Amino acid sequence: MEVEIATIGGYEEVGRQMTAVRAGDDVVIFDMGLNLSKVLIHDNVETERMHSLDLIDMGAIPDDRVMSDLEGDVKAIVPTHGHLDHIGAISKLAHRYDAPIVATPFTIELVKQQIKGEEKFGVQNDLVKMEAGETMQIGERNELEFVNVTHSIIDAINPVLHTPEGAVVYGLDKRMDHTPVIGDPIDMKRFREIGREGEGVLAYIEDCTNAGKKGRTPSESVARRHLKDVMDSIEDYDGGIVATTFSSHIARVSSLVEFADDIGRQPVLLGRSMEKYSGTAERLDFVDFPEDLGMYGHRKSVDRTFKRIMNEGKENFLPIVTGHQGEPRAMLTRMGRGETPYELDDGDKVIFSARVIPEPTNEGQRYQSEKLLGMQGARIYDDIHVSGHLRSEGHYEMLDALQPRNVIPAHQDLKGFAPYVDLCEDMGYQMGRDLHVTRNGNMIKLTE
Repeated sequence: MEVEIATIGGYEEVGRQMTAVRAGDDVVIFDMGLNLSKVLIHDNVETERMHSLDLIDMGAIPDDRVMSDLEGDVKAIVPTHGHLDHIGAISKLAHRYDAPIVATPFTIELVKQQIKGEEKFGVQNDLVKMEAGETMQIGERNELEFVNVTHSIIDAINPVLHTPEGAVVYGLDKRMDHTPVIGDPIDMKRFREIGREGEGVLAYIEDCTNAGKKGRTPSESVARRHLKDVMDSIEDYDGGIVATTFSSHIARVSSLVEFADDIGRQPVLLGRSMEKYSGTAERLDFVDFPEDLGMYGHRKSVDRTFKRIMNEGKENFLPIVTGHQGEPRAMLTRMGRGETPYELDDGDKVIFSARVIPEPTNEGQRYQSEKLLGMQGARIYDDIHVSGHLRSEGHYEMLDALQPRNVIPAHQDLKGFAPYVDLCEDMGYQMGRDLHVTRNGNMIKLTE
């Protein structure tokens, strides 16, 4: 059987992931993501009102025109998890394909919300829920399987396309967490089985984000302990404490909610994406928040809540807000600019339970946000976080488990690929033979 891979997006940047695998006449698309930084550099861009071609020209979503070179029918669109760099272009591109969107329940719910907010295209694709550990027939000779992985969002999987020539494992994004705060540990047993079954692994597509960092990525339980240590250390502070994290990071949000209660403060979630992700996770029973936990997304209700906090005393509350990357319209940035009723005083604490995404737009915005907060007297607690991506030892372990015949680095630019290429060459792979460094819009033919 002919197997070829179209590397459509995410092979020149972090963001706008999209890859298609053709096995015989069947095509499966993995991810349809957005490159948020390409949107953020323009003022007041409302992507939901824009045409896909304009967003392609901006570099914000994948240029999927290369799909016309793949001779087969798309049988499924498979987002790996609910981050925007993996699902943010579904509302712009999915309607071009007569295929269902297949994902885990939490991811499907987030895709549904993306589609609902779309104003330009009517996306009618069927939405199919599939749990980790389950399989689905793709055409007559191929099978799709979801393997459970751990990442900085719940319900993440690595999809595997089983073909007569061997398995194609799409390895974006994960870390090896054996003690996660929410959900099951990464299913390394299954990865090892896939590496030794039948024809083995024909190709492994891997996220290279932290390949240059030594050792292993710590578990979310480590970040939880670090966060608890910080919160306990400021328990006696009688002024304002504000926390921010990735709104999609439900495990971290639930830890913040729990520790706020431990130090005698009432937690409250503020910002549109906070309300969206946490509300969805609670509705689907992934998390059990206190009944009286307030979640407010609309600006007027957020400002009303800030007024109530100021009236009842900042020392009684922990606002958990959006804005950890310094996004211009997020809550924390507005607080730093003095645009909310919440007044920061000298000595107030701001906890960043997130790392700045290493990308110039984010770094600039975050720098500005911290400066503004500091000018109001806030003290910053930084980097109370663990990454959602594998470091070098995790990569060695995955390659050892899967023993793939071909490796394709993804989720980076050329500079970001370099450490992973070195690591693969240490394990006997060779550029141009079985290690394929590629760009957006290319085809890799694996079998004739």
